[in-house]
Amino acid sequence: MKKIILAGGSGFLGKCIIDHYRDAQIVVLTRGKSNTRENVQYVNWDGKTLGAWAEQFEEAEVLINLNGKSVDCRYTEANKKLIYSTRLESTEVLGKAIQQCENPPKLWINSSSATIYRHALDRPMDEVNGEIGTGFSVDVCQQWEKTFNSIETGSTRKVAIRTAIVLGKNRGALKPLKNLARLGVGGKQGPGNQYFSWIHEQDFVNIIDFIIKHEELNGEINVSSPNPVTNEHIMQALRKAVNVPLGIPMPSWLLEFGAILIGTETELVLKSRRVVPKRLLDAGFKFKYLEIENALTDLCS
Repeated sequence: MKKIILAGGSGFLGKCIIDHYRDAQIVVLTRGKSNTRENVQYVNWDGKTLGAWAEQFEEAEVLINLNGKSVDCRYTEANKKLIYSTRLESTEVLGKAIQQCENPPKLWINSSSATIYRHALDRPMDEVNGEIGTGFSVDVCQQWEKTFNSIETGSTRKVAIRTAIVLGKNRGALKPLKNLARLGVGGKQGPGNQYFSWIHEQDFVNIIDFIIKHEELNGEINVSSPNPVTNEHIMQALRKAVNVPLGIPMPSWLLEFGAILIGTETELVLKSRRVVPKRLLDAGFKFKYLEIENALTDLCS
């Protein structure tokens, strides 16, 4: 039985992984109390200092780090500080835990984000020819990957996953978009020509499994569908999936007003993410959901 260590496992992606690996021994590092629920062992940690939790790393198959404050918030100075610290400190201390193991995990998968690439309307961004962007969100990703890459882990293979927006049936970014469509305001957002890089939750966990099994893979890997679509395209497909024929568009100024009201940033909607998974395709990964229409039909059923 595989032993999987999951840091930051209480969020949407962590739950996807837990559901997928029901037959594995799963240890979730949590800021809550240590206990066992539904065959998952929860072990307390603070995300920045070594402790007894590090003993769990011995003989583990894989460590998956998803830890980090959500970027779905206003970028106040306090929130920016937490977005950085929760990512960088946890990555540093996980590296220390691996370094002190006698039998360390075979693989360390660390989160990053597809938002590391520049605003791209003109062409797709892959791991080889993609251009890194600028600004706060990009810098977070760069600092996160720099911290991860700077840690020497000996025999532990390392992969940084630059994940696009994961679409889930009952969780994640799709839920509020579905609500907008059902309320009749599911038209294009802003100009509508900005690209939306996405991946179905099933393909996300299948990629995690693929990375575990393919020992030749290391470094940065884009975790996204090969077919990013424009915002106008996805909103049209979403309206069809929820059987709402019309959707009122939302101009940029209205999105900014709404973002303030609900405590988030318009960048999450207006930045053009046109990311493609060259390394996964080259390695032979087969996507179950290649087209946004098929993905939304499944997720909205």
